Amino acid sequence: MAAKATIRNFTDVNYLRYLALFFLLSCHLTSGAGGTWKLLLPNVGISAMHSQLLHNDRVIMYDRTNFGPSNISLPHGACRQSPNDAISKTDCTAHSVEYNVALNSIRPLTVQSNTWCSSGGVTPDGTLLQTGGSRDGELKTRLFAPCDDDSCDWTEVDNGLAAARWYASNHVLPDGRQIIIGGRDQFNYEFFPKTNAPNLYALPFLTQTTDPGQENNLYPYVFLNTDGNLFIFANNRAILLNYATNTVVKTYPEIPGGDPRSYPSTGSAVLLPIKNLVLEVLVCGGAPKGSYIFAFKSKTFIKALDTCARININDPNPQWAVEKMPRARVMGDMTLLPDGHVLLINGGSSGTAAWELGREPVFNPDIYYPDRPVGSRFEPQNANAIPRMYHSTATLLRDGRVIVGGSNPHAYYNFTGVLFPTELSLEAFSPSYLESKYSSLRPVIMDPMPQTTINYGQILRLRFTVQGRMKTPVKVTMVYPSFNTHSFSMSQRLLVLDHVLFLRIGLSRIYEVSVRTPSSVNLAPPGYYMVFVVNQNIPSEGVWVRLQ
Repeated sequence: MAAKATIRNFTDVNYLRYLALFFLLSCHLTSGAGGTWKLLLPNVGISAMHSQLLHNDRVIMYDRTNFGPSNISLPHGACRQSPNDAISKTDCTAHSVEYNVALNSIRPLTVQSNTWCSSGGVTPDGTLLQTGGSRDGELKTRLFAPCDDDSCDWTEVDNGLAAARWYASNHVLPDGRQIIIGGRDQFNYEFFPKTNAPNLYALPFLTQTTDPGQENNLYPYVFLNTDGNLFIFANNRAILLNYATNTVVKTYPEIPGGDPRSYPSTGSAVLLPIKNLVLEVLVCGGAPKGSYIFAFKSKTFIKALDTCARININDPNPQWAVEKMPRARVMGDMTLLPDGHVLLINGGSSGTAAWELGREPVFNPDIYYPDRPVGSRFEPQNANAIPRMYHSTATLLRDGRVIVGGSNPHAYYNFTGVLFPTELSLEAFSPSYLESKYSSLRPVIMDPMPQTTINYGQILRLRFTVQGRMKTPVKVTMVYPSFNTHSFSMSQRLLVLDHVLFLRIGLSRIYEVSVRTPSSVNLAPPGYYMVFVVNQNIPSEGVWVRLQ
């Protein structure tokens, strides 16, 4: 039986605050081009600092364990000792929750060690691997195997890491392992699980990209290339790393202007949709040089960067192309949408990441259209009314919505007396493709059935219905569920599958498209993916498949 989630009510001020926020939201709704917002839950009990969608349509969220009491009790009346907590040495509250998308409900989970500013990703069998954290959690790995009967919870592995990982980045590898790169004072990388010695590999690139007193190379942006090497971006430049031989294969030029884009001058990055084996990386936002020092020492909050830089990582002479965004953005998130476009969401327009150092919340998301000409790629979206600053998250769901949670720019849970109160609410942003006027164009997948196993280099047939007009070519996309924290979605990947055949079944509204599954583990690592059929930029609800 599921543990009952006991939510503690802080004050009636919270209720009044949400009324005010909804009033502001109604005033904002005409300020953008599209998209709608909905408050899912006003209080999930924790601030969603980390977020991962699993293949059973549950989202695991967690913050840190030495915040003081959260707003949701541990299951079964349990308590844990928290000697590093300055507020509560005995803590009977949860710091991780599972969100059930279908039921719009939460249940508390038990995490023992400190997960503050950690990293993670899913393994090929769909288990969430969580790595590192702070203090008693810095060498830990944690595993969460999804279940449908609400009986599953975290398990912890002592000394699962060879080095303390705090502000590190993970990426799933072609063999299903996770690589864990960098972190505070860690200029190296390692693997989980450990399969051969040595356990630790030096990475001088991380030493070279460290700004004294600022760092600006934490949570590096990592993407798997089609040759099996890793594109690693930190601060303002990147390398292509053969992690197996610990060799730098290629060094990329510095982004024009040289401003940092990594934590704490936190921008965001995505690997743009992969089609025809072309791999381009887009890095957006961040903070100018020195912003962290100015904000930390003198409370001077410099305007964030309003540019993106894009590069073809396999070009013989790769160069960054810079373009302007509609607005300055630091601590923003970039989420690949099933139609192949990119959502920019959350953050502020001045200052940097870290406690109390961000200002001017950005309420309007923007959508980036990769295939449009430069100068017409961005489209502003309707605003929300809740500031989503430091420690916010954004996660794509199978139904095409993006859930947004978190925002806690403080050392503890502070709900009053601060510029941006700790945020416990969970919202959903629905892109315009979910509007009811497009319902007749929206495909409904009939086959394959959910959780079907597919193999590499095979023909995949998708049968679906469309009630309205069907226009070819139809597009089929395949999205890997990413681990999101600190403005970066780790292992995020979207493939546009190659067409083989499209046909209509008789005179019905039933159609079938045949596509070729990825041919290589370098192109698409093994694991669970969401597959979408897209008709005229209107995606279906996704269906989970397991690629192996």
